[in-house]
Amino acid sequence: MPDALHRLALLESIIGAVNLGAIVLDEQHRIVLWNSWMARHSALPPEAVLGQDFFAIYPDLRHKRIDSAITQALRDNFQSLLSQTLHKAPFALYTHGAAAGVAEGQERMQQAIAVTPINLPASPRHCLIQINDVTIAVGREKLLREQTMVLRSQTFSDGLTGIANRRHFDVAIEKEMRRAMRTGSPLSLLMIDIDHFKDYNDHYGHQQGDGCLIRVAAELAAMLQRPTDLLARYGGEEFAAILPDTEATQALRMAEAIRQRAADLRIPHAKTGDALKHVTISIGIATQQPHQALETPELIGAADRALYLAKRAGRNCVMVQPL
Repeated sequence: MPDALHRLALLESIIGAVNLGAIVLDEQHRIVLWNSWMARHSALPPEAVLGQDFFAIYPDLRHKRIDSAITQALRDNFQSLLSQTLHKAPFALYTHGAAAGVAEGQERMQQAIAVTPINLPASPRHCLIQINDVTIAVGREKLLREQTMVLRSQTFSDGLTGIANRRHFDVAIEKEMRRAMRTGSPLSLLMIDIDHFKDYNDHYGHQQGDGCLIRVAAELAAMLQRPTDLLARYGGEEFAAILPDTEATQALRMAEAIRQRAADLRIPHAKTGDALKHVTISIGIATQQPHQALETPELIGAADRALYLAKRAGRNCVMVQPL
C-alpha cells in the first residue's frame, strides 16, 4: 500500500478509535468527517450525514453559540471552547447510545465542546468539532457538592433537633455582634431552658426526653419568622435565640410569646413539683444597645444571669438583665 494511502487508513482508524466525537466541516459547513463515536451516540451513521450541511442535521444549533464558534474557526482561524456551564448538552447525544437513550427517556450526555480551525496546504480552511462526554465528571462534581452541603449541614446543625447547634451559634453571635456595632443597631439574645428537664428525663426516660426536646425546638423555631433570627441548641435542654435589630421591649414581647407557645404544647410532666403538670420554659434576655461596646461573653453572661433569675423566680417566666 502506498505511504499516503497507508497514512490515510491509519488516520481514519485512529479517528474511529478515539473516545470522543469528531466532526470536520468544510468552508461550506458540509460534514466531511463523522467518526464512529458520533455514529454510536447519535444513531446517525456516516453515510446519512457526510456531505450534508451541518445545520441541516442540527437545525436547533443555528444562531447558537456553536454557530458563531464555527464561523470564527472558518473565517477568523480562531479556536473556541464552549462553556460547559452554559452549554451543557447542545447535541442530541446519549451516553449509552441514542436509540436506548430516547427509548428510555434518558437525559442527554453532558458535553464539553471545542471548535478548532484546520489549515490544510493548498485547500480551503476546515474546522474540527470535538465533543467529550463529561457526564460522569459532572455527576461526580454534583455528588461532591451535595456531600459538601450535607457535611456543612451536619457541622452546623444539631443532630437531634435539626436546628442550629452550638458551633453555629458561636459563629452567628460573633457575626451579629460585629454587625450591630458597625450599623449601630440593637441586638437581643434570649437564653431559654426547659424547666425541670432532668426530672422529666428521669421519670419518662431518655427516648421520651429526646421527643420533648424535638417538639419544643420545633415550636420555638416556628416563632422566629425573620431569616436573620437564629434559634440554636446551646447545650442539653438549653436553647439560645439571636434576634438582630431587636430592642429590649421587642425582645420581651417575643420571649413572652415563646414562653406561652411552649406552655400551650401541654406536654405532660408529672414531676414539675408545682401545680402545673406540663412542660414549661424559662427565658433570660439581654440586649446590646446601639453603639454599646460589648464583648460577646458579656452579652451571653448577661442573658445567662437573667435566665438564672427566671429560675429563681419560680420558672415559667421571663426575666431581663440590664447591661
